[in-house]
Amino acid sequence: MRDREEARKRAHELVSRMTLEEKASQLRYDAPAIPRLGIPAYNWWNEGLHGAARAGTATSFPQAIGIAAAFDRELTEEMGRITAVEGRAKYNSSCAQGDRDIYKGLTFWSPNVNIFRDPRWGRGHETYGEDPYLTAQMGKAYVQGMQGKGEHMTAAACAKHFAVHSGPEALRHEFNAQVSQKDLYETYLPAFEALVKEAEVEAVMGAYNRTNGEPCCGSKTLMQDILRGKWNFQGHFVSDCWAIGDFHTRHMVTDTAEESAALALKNGCDVNCGNTYLHLLKAYQDGLVTEEEIGTAAERLFTTRFLLGLFDDTEYDKIGFDRLECPAHLEAAAKATAESVVLLKNNGVLPLSAGSLKSIGVIGPNANSRSALVGNYHGTSSRYITVLEGIQDYVSPDTRVYYSEGCHLFREKVESLAQRQDRISEAVSVANNSDVVILCLGLDETLEGEEGDTGNSYASGDKLDLLLPLVQRELAEAVIKTGKPVILLNMTGSAMDLRYFQDHAAAVVQVWYPGARGGRTIAKLLFGEISPSGKLPVTFYSSTEDLPAFEDYSMKGRTYRYFQGRPLYPFGYGLTYGDAEVENAIMAHDPTHTTVTVTVTNKSDIAIEEVVQVYVKALDSPYAPPNPRLCAFARVRLSGRESRQVDLQLCPDAFYVIDEKGEKQPGGNRFLISAGLGQPDERTKELTGKECVSLQVEFPQNA
Repeated sequence: MRDREEARKRAHELVSRMTLEEKASQLRYDAPAIPRLGIPAYNWWNEGLHGAARAGTATSFPQAIGIAAAFDRELTEEMGRITAVEGRAKYNSSCAQGDRDIYKGLTFWSPNVNIFRDPRWGRGHETYGEDPYLTAQMGKAYVQGMQGKGEHMTAAACAKHFAVHSGPEALRHEFNAQVSQKDLYETYLPAFEALVKEAEVEAVMGAYNRTNGEPCCGSKTLMQDILRGKWNFQGHFVSDCWAIGDFHTRHMVTDTAEESAALALKNGCDVNCGNTYLHLLKAYQDGLVTEEEIGTAAERLFTTRFLLGLFDDTEYDKIGFDRLECPAHLEAAAKATAESVVLLKNNGVLPLSAGSLKSIGVIGPNANSRSALVGNYHGTSSRYITVLEGIQDYVSPDTRVYYSEGCHLFREKVESLAQRQDRISEAVSVANNSDVVILCLGLDETLEGEEGDTGNSYASGDKLDLLLPLVQRELAEAVIKTGKPVILLNMTGSAMDLRYFQDHAAAVVQVWYPGARGGRTIAKLLFGEISPSGKLPVTFYSSTEDLPAFEDYSMKGRTYRYFQGRPLYPFGYGLTYGDAEVENAIMAHDPTHTTVTVTVTNKSDIAIEEVVQVYVKALDSPYAPPNPRLCAFARVRLSGRESRQVDLQLCPDAFYVIDEKGEKQPGGNRFLISAGLGQPDERTKELTGKECVSLQVEFPQNA
């Protein structure tokens, strides 16, 4: 097993032989070589949210929000492992050719464990959703898979963006996220704490914004008091890119670049993604930082490099180029796509019967779009299979597949010289000539993503509202008016206003950004070879009118734990082609463990996978969220007519609450424990016709 103390000793010895200038040079993301000490150049910047990204060909998984919808720890860990293995393959082959460029190192700035508190946030699809517990579980699994269990880390993961960061994108370089201590410790910090304490994540990245007045990449509260103080974080800290420069240019908390560099370094930022640390030597000359502080940061970074085995022979040195997109990895990605898809409505039209359909219409700007497959921060695939291609490949030659783009993704017309909505008439013709219509709408990374990283006029990355672009809504109305059964495939990374489709479509399916070859798996789902099994990791609201202001970081009125209205589709909701139900629940409790044992039965003949969920509500405490919160889940495979007992271990904090000071308190003596295939709320009951099994228990806290 890896030895951090030994790595730290080796790092100390190596750094002690460096000059001040050499130490300072190693705190850049693009650290230069020091030939006299045998140190090669190293670029700390790599990305891997859902597969190795931005360095050529790699296995493409669904975007992170889709992985969250799978509610599958083992799958998430496997994705992390595959990303790390393919990262090693790239690193080995690149280094052999002297290529040490950006995106070719072994320090991946993933996962993103920010809370998707508002569906307007453009980067929300990089996250694991709105729930702190689910986010922590998925994030831990990913980190454990990526870093591995060997003598050396396979790769180093990074928890980002620390902390209280979820838009608005356009204001992030100057925004001050004001948050109560209760919301901070109840919602925004738990996932980071879990990744640090339980998964031993090697790196943490700061956020662009300020939190309660302190810039996150220079915050004494976040970096010293909480991260290295309360949590005893042992790894290295990296700034978000060019965030330290914001201190004196946008946040106005310092006056000069030297002061900004000093503020970040003294509070524990080891790697500067950007160029502000080029001013460290001047800061040293001005007495703003010490050589010891520069050396400490360098030692942390070389500790990571030794843990990765970058100066040694390792068990990973023979990982070859042939591991990229190998059959086993592609199979894992297809499994991830299958588990991520969420069936939101089905009037019986699904699954489709391939043998009985003479014609299928595939319509929409995302039907044959590669961009809609991959989300952002993606790698390159050697092959892309769109929804259209997946359906074409699946059906027999006797079934005619008609296709129309229908409209542009967001512009008024497809052809520049044409009149407005130049593809609608074609789309209507396709629908009129089809037995069933697959309508592929949504967004892509050009419409929701990172500020400055998008490709059109909506360059802030955020959405103004939850509506699909107007041209898509007009297309949908025209197609549905034909009277043909319409199946909506919504390809977005966030919750949208789908009320029209809930009322008028025969089926509604949330497919997220399903990965480069996702069209093949989606076809299998549509035709019943696979049953949908994903659950929503976010709440689908009816409109932005149901939400507080985007800039308001209070949790009041947000997410399933605090929302008091009627959601369109609740967190944790998702249908299958089967008919499963949780029939009973038994709880066993002692001071250290609480286990809920449920019986889940598939009452249909169809083999399915389901996600059993357990929610807990403290009945006596004024500090409890108004709604029950997720405290355990398990993915279960059931054959037709099969019943199975499932043991679910409640999370340690299930019977605790967070008070207004941000302190953990016993939640009282009485608790409501609910187990089912979704939340114990009225809307889930209305949509599924099923109720959770609930237990009201009473016991002395910690008894």
